[in-house]
Amino acid sequence: QVQLVESGGGLVQAGGSLRLSCVASGSILSINTMGWYRQAPGAQRELVASIAADGSTNYDDSVRGRFTISRENVKNTIYLQMNTLKPEDTAVYYCKADRLRKYNPSGPPTYVYNVWGRGTQVTVSS
Repeated sequence: QVQLVESGGGLVQAGGSLRLSCVASGSILSINTMGWYRQAPGAQRELVASIAADGSTNYDDSVRGRFTISRENVKNTIYLQMNTLKPEDTAVYYCKADRLRKYNPSGPPTYVYNVWGRGTQVTVSS
């Protein structure tokens, strides 16, 4: 069973920092693009940042220059370093993997698509 588990959320004052982690597990051989999304109350889920297997990154304009996404492929883990946090960054942050290649003991590897974590709450007070 493939799963993603986020951690590192919490309550922080405006201007502070948090580091989120997301670990993928479940006999995973490789993962292509992974990303962080967020959803504020009453709003749609939106992409915050993504990172491809080769390390290339993409950021939403609202976080560019303040957030940094990174990954450790050997650990199937991605991170989101969030600096200079603002109250408008308050949301539940979700990790997503677009495509995971999974070990299959009875044949060739299998693929699992669009796997989401359960989210971690980030609250920034003013």
